Amino acid sequence: MSIEVYLNFNGNCREAVTFYAEVFGTEQPQIMAFGDAPPSPDFTLPEEAKDLVMHTRINIKGSTVMFSDVFPGMPFVVGNNVSLTFVGDDIEEVQSAFHKLKEGGKVAMELQETFWSKCYGSLTDKFGIEWQFNLRSEEDCG
Repeated sequence: MSIEVYLNFNGNCREAVTFYAEVFGTEQPQIMAFGDAPPSPDFTLPEEAKDLVMHTRINIKGSTVMFSDVFPGMPFVVGNNVSLTFVGDDIEEVQSAFHKLKEGGKVAMELQETFWSKCYGSLTDKFGIEWQFNLRSEEDCG
């Protein structure tokens, strides 16, 4: 289990993560753009979103820092563009933390299977802290 930092950018994520990788002497990051995601018959990806960064990460001195651009039209406020990510190998641990933190908070995405994780969800807790939850194993979300 780990807690990782997730930084969001407003269209300049690729530039930012490349800069941080250079500053901290890490490997160049592998970048997944929104246009690289499997197409959905229920959603047409806007042209302006295709090259934006959906997800990337670098390791800085043993800590994983993750990055993405916000999707066009989604709110972006400098200073509020950081979330904590709870990453676990045990489904019960992920579910327990999610359900406890959602009390008095606001769920953005219930725990569910996505194309990148068997169990992912996100919420803002009652103190205004944004959290993402990600199951590292192949166990089903339940």
